[in-house]
Amino acid sequence: MFSTLLRPKMKQHASTFRFDLLVIGGGITGAGIALDAVTRGMSVLLVDMQDFAEGTSSRSTKLIHGGLRYLKQMELKIVSETGRERKVVYENAPHVTEPERMLLPFHKGGTFGPFMTSAGLAVYDRLAGVGKAERRAMLSPEETLRLEPLLKQDGLLGGGHYVEYRTDDARLTLEVLKKAAEKGALCLNHCRAEELIYDAEGRVAGAQIRDRLDGSRFRADADHVINAAGPWVDEVRGLDAIDNDKHLKLSKGVHIVISQSRFPLRQAVYFDSPDGRMIFAIPRDGKAYVGTTDTFYDGDPEGVAATEDDVDYLLEAANGMFPEIGLTRRDVESTWAGVRPLIHEEGKDPSEISRRDEIWESESGLLTMAGGKLTGYRKMAQEAVDRIVRRSKDRTFGPCITKALRLSGGDFGDPAELELYIEGKANEAELYGLTREEGREIAAFYGTNADVVFRFAHAAGGGAGLSAAVRGRILYAIHGEMAATPADFLVRRTGWMFFDADRVRAEGKKVTEYMAELLFLNQGEKARMLQDLDQAISQTAGLQGG
Repeated sequence: MFSTLLRPKMKQHASTFRFDLLVIGGGITGAGIALDAVTRGMSVLLVDMQDFAEGTSSRSTKLIHGGLRYLKQMELKIVSETGRERKVVYENAPHVTEPERMLLPFHKGGTFGPFMTSAGLAVYDRLAGVGKAERRAMLSPEETLRLEPLLKQDGLLGGGHYVEYRTDDARLTLEVLKKAAEKGALCLNHCRAEELIYDAEGRVAGAQIRDRLDGSRFRADADHVINAAGPWVDEVRGLDAIDNDKHLKLSKGVHIVISQSRFPLRQAVYFDSPDGRMIFAIPRDGKAYVGTTDTFYDGDPEGVAATEDDVDYLLEAANGMFPEIGLTRRDVESTWAGVRPLIHEEGKDPSEISRRDEIWESESGLLTMAGGKLTGYRKMAQEAVDRIVRRSKDRTFGPCITKALRLSGGDFGDPAELELYIEGKANEAELYGLTREEGREIAAFYGTNADVVFRFAHAAGGGAGLSAAVRGRILYAIHGEMAATPADFLVRRTGWMFFDADRVRAEGKKVTEYMAELLFLNQGEKARMLQDLDQAISQTAGLQGG
């Protein structure tokens, strides 16, 4: 049950069953908790007031990385745990995670020098348990420039070369949720927890939920409730009758996307900006994206967007490290902005606040999972569910099994099998009326779920200005990934809003028309979807004043 058309049935079931666990929040943290809990034998309901991964979990730097920067802050536990988790995430979902060689150049007077870089990367390799083939290499200035000729040559002393993992954060979250749903979890997007429910002893025992798509309401009862709402953690805690005094501090991160025809970046680069903050420049699918900023944010997380000041800051940083390219505002095709929920530490700047995770429990029994990083989602979930197991003294649940559990679409014995699989599916694609290239793209994107997308594409055919491949992807997004709006599809199911903005402008209205037809929407609902799409396009264009 992970189809938008089954929402009425899912809500009815949610309102008539008492769950072991209610998870509030459908980002990567909540998704990980739902999967861990359901695979231990718990009955699980997860709700998110927006789309799955619509908050922080679709707006990160899209890296599964161990956090080299945290060595500087002596956060050794974070480096060790997240570093070792990188390979776990990769092995369980190779279709949405891949190794990415990262270049860390060092210049005279910069944050990093040859000795510090070499020592730091050596410690990083050891703490993260990096395999021999992926360990760091130290490079001369000449070797560094061969890898990335666009780098600033003045004062270049060399570079460090090491491995991180690139991902699609929203797709990773969806594959976790799809696996949780496959195992029996009930997951509902666009459903907001508006009020907590308590038993006779004052213990939290569920929530009143409102579906933001149709306005309907239902009551969800559960033995345990965990708040994994990311930037909205404090808002959910505000519903609780009794709570503690800890709170979050939100930090805004912005990224800009530029065509590689203007920024022909060959190599992912991690570099320090003039003010000392560390920034990534990463090539991806014919684009290069640069980020992130790190500034405190006090606004509504639901409306966060890049400002002109944010864009100017990143352009200045990129032009400083890659001086020959001369990027301007006209070169920015799209932007994205998100907020990181950090546990407040008095007197610290955003980049100084620890990315550690923490579980809080209020007197009412509401559990809150706060902080953490995308990379460490599985370990965070294990920690949270272990806590729930310890509280469930009258029930017996199994151990955590997610370390070796393949996610949806990732059913490969070894990640190396993916390339052979992609080529095999490219050959099969023509049987479904698709081109080899379309077949290759679908297989690389959906992994072992590609056959389902092929069948949808074959059944849908082309029409209304959309290819069979696109129509098949829309059908799969609705029936297999609970997409309910064009933004759900164009931002989080495909990433086109960020990395193929021209396509969104050309096909966005056609996608809306087709989705409206499939979802049996009336004219008013369709008009609202078009309005929401225009708002999403405007938000990612980064045209707001600074």
